[in-house]
Amino acid sequence: MAEDICFFHKDQTLVIKAPKKSPLLLRLVVLFFAMVCGVYICSICLKQTTPNTETKVPKIQLIEVDQHQPACRASGIEQWEIPFVHFPKPKSFNREECACNPVRLFAIFIEAEIWEWMRQWIKCITSDWFTSASKNECSAAIGFKWMLNQGLLSHHKEIAEYFNKRGVSAVFLFRRNLLRRMVSMLANSYDKGANSLQAHILAKYKPKINISSLIPTLKEGEETTAKAMEYFKSTRHIVLYYEDIVRNRTKLVDVLKFLRVPYRDLTSRQVKIHSGPLSNQVQNWDDVQNTLKGTPYESLLQADYKL
Repeated sequence: MAEDICFFHKDQTLVIKAPKKSPLLLRLVVLFFAMVCGVYICSICLKQTTPNTETKVPKIQLIEVDQHQPACRASGIEQWEIPFVHFPKPKSFNREECACNPVRLFAIFIEAEIWEWMRQWIKCITSDWFTSASKNECSAAIGFKWMLNQGLLSHHKEIAEYFNKRGVSAVFLFRRNLLRRMVSMLANSYDKGANSLQAHILAKYKPKINISSLIPTLKEGEETTAKAMEYFKSTRHIVLYYEDIVRNRTKLVDVLKFLRVPYRDLTSRQVKIHSGPLSNQVQNWDDVQNTLKGTPYESLLQADYKL
């Protein structure tokens, strides 16, 4: 770097002048600051424009949904029904003329012992759905069965929340007579691999009930039923009893009305095997009778429906 220039003026004044700075250095400094400012301004602009681009996409999607839904919901659906109807768009096939036909979702909460009877009934419904394809009819409800011993009660909060959110209706199917339920469970464990053609042979089997665990088992079944109805009381549901359906077949019409689907003549292909009075179906009936007398379960000893 050049040294400072010193000289004396005419009046003997000492003058010190610093050397002039290089023009190239000043240009580099200005260029550097200009680049820094440019990068800073660009970063601010990007931050301001990025959120706007992200929020525009959902708005466009919502507009598309709103344009299609009103046309499908205008087919005689009441306001309270809107959360319970769906317009599915399957990936494996096209619903075509059924695209705007509302579909209800439901689940059947069922005890394991009643499943065989319900399975035959569901087969009948499935058959009706398949044959209705040739009549240009559309499916009005889709559902599945869920046994109480399949984690339903263990995760009831999450399930009830999902049902309410997705508009799934619940159909409870129980037995009033818990003693008959126990007898059927024991008999079904013996003849579960048999078919209806062997009904007269299977009817001869009489299970033996464990007396020591009889009352605790009945109490447990009673509590399980009460828990199920308590846990899912916030959902849209209907409660059915096996005895009522056997005695009055029109009870199935109540289910169709509850699901708000067209009427069909639904029947079960199940052949009743374990029928008649309980006294003719249990080996140690006298012990069972003596154990339940004087208890809250004494009324279960009487036949509560006719077959």
